[in-house]
Amino acid sequence: MVMWCYSSVVVTDPGGVPPNWRPLTDEEKGDADPLVGSSYGSAQLDPKQSAMVAASQEIRFCHKCKQFKPPRAHHCSVCRRCILKMDHHCVWVVNCVGALNYKYFLLFLFYTFLETTLVSLLLLRVFMEFFMEGEIDETPGSLAATFITFVLNIAFTLSILGFLIMHITLVGANTSTIEAYEKKTSPKWRYDLGWKKNFEQVFGLDKKYWFIPAYSEDDLRRMPALHGFEYPTRPDLEPLQQH
Repeated sequence: MVMWCYSSVVVTDPGGVPPNWRPLTDEEKGDADPLVGSSYGSAQLDPKQSAMVAASQEIRFCHKCKQFKPPRAHHCSVCRRCILKMDHHCVWVVNCVGALNYKYFLLFLFYTFLETTLVSLLLLRVFMEFFMEGEIDETPGSLAATFITFVLNIAFTLSILGFLIMHITLVGANTSTIEAYEKKTSPKWRYDLGWKKNFEQVFGLDKKYWFIPAYSEDDLRRMPALHGFEYPTRPDLEPLQQH
């Protein structure tokens, strides 16, 4: 499971923004909508249009990619493109962690924690022999190597546990690592729908797929959030979004 999840994180595209992607125009605004009657389609913005985009919370434009970017997308300086619901760029998987592989990354952390915990338990007996008096089965060299391995493995297990707890907290609040810093300026997070719905937006509704790096076809069809473009928001914050 560790290798399956790790391979899935590495080879799965975290989600990029299509070249000609555009946000939907607001029919109620009509000609007042900043997308209407402008040269946004060609990604050429003059200073006045750039100011209009910057003033809107719904319309986001990447000046590095020269195109619009969906909600919760961020530009990765390493990948040199915008990533859907970008969490971070991970050097250990040589890939970005985004909307389409975040679940696989979390499962990789989970199974790595289980694996390192199992190894620690298996080495515990030999580790205890290091402090016991009397005859032991292992040679001094193997005993010392086991002692060092156990200590390093425990340290790695605890670090993985801390990282896993942090991401579980982020999933429960429906936020990414990048957004966790951004939303500090707001007392309410618009995408926080409760821990259950927040969890389902990452792992899907089908419980059979929760512990494997894959999604069911039904989940992919009925949950737009799994594709990285559309995210439901809190109804009580809808009036604030319109202002």
